[in-house]
Amino acid sequence: MLTPPRTVVRREGGLYALERALQRRGFRHVAGADEAGRGACAGPLVAAAAILPEGRRGEIDGLADSKLLTPASRERIHDEVVSRALAYAVVVVPAEEVDERGLHVCNLAAMRRALASLTTRPDYVLTDGFGVDGLDVPGLAVWKGDRVAACVAAASVLAKVTRDRMMVELDGAFPGYGFAEHKGYITAEHTAALRERGPCREHRFSYVNVAAVSGRDGAPPRARRPADARRDEPMERSCPPGGTVGVALGEQPRPPASVGEDVVMEGGVR
Repeated sequence: MLTPPRTVVRREGGLYALERALQRRGFRHVAGADEAGRGACAGPLVAAAAILPEGRRGEIDGLADSKLLTPASRERIHDEVVSRALAYAVVVVPAEEVDERGLHVCNLAAMRRALASLTTRPDYVLTDGFGVDGLDVPGLAVWKGDRVAACVAAASVLAKVTRDRMMVELDGAFPGYGFAEHKGYITAEHTAALRERGPCREHRFSYVNVAAVSGRDGAPPRARRPADARRDEPMERSCPPGGTVGVALGEQPRPPASVGEDVVMEGGVR
């Protein structure tokens, strides 16, 4: 029996090597998916998916893992991805839903929703860290995918810039927490503000540090959000032409993940 030829990933291809190898095997449209905000204890979780064009047009100068870029570089690359991508999509999961369904469940559901919202159907999917089931195309979960595959790095920039912009807006609506600076991650300044002011409705009450200062640390995980912190309507966000944006609501729940997982800043520094 003949075995199929091996897929060779050329090291000199750098961030684009994996996608180019897949394209040589006939997978023309390779989608990447990633999220921002897993480690934050306030604000939404944001997932994004992107398909970059083949060849030189898909090569974006300076593209890298969003956590390794300066804010100015992220903004520039975000706009480059939006203008060049064959398709992209962004999904926003409000803090309330993270509390109700669990972080890991929401993370996978949001990436699944973003991939399903792409206007160009992918032939292959690369995801950062976690495999996403329920897709009708082959895929691969790549450890530190935003440092290995260009399409995943592009998705990471879309997700992070979208979320950072939202956190700046929330800083105006909920002053005193410093959301514009730390973007909802657990810094010394954020911890001090939580202790002094208590949590606002944009905090994730299922996270142990928020539950502790809210006086609800003895409540079951999914019951930690007090009734007066719930929303009547889901968040609505706009998206530039050419992409899609949505709120990851209404998908079937899965078994909840442990409370407080990944409660550190992405990358450990900011």
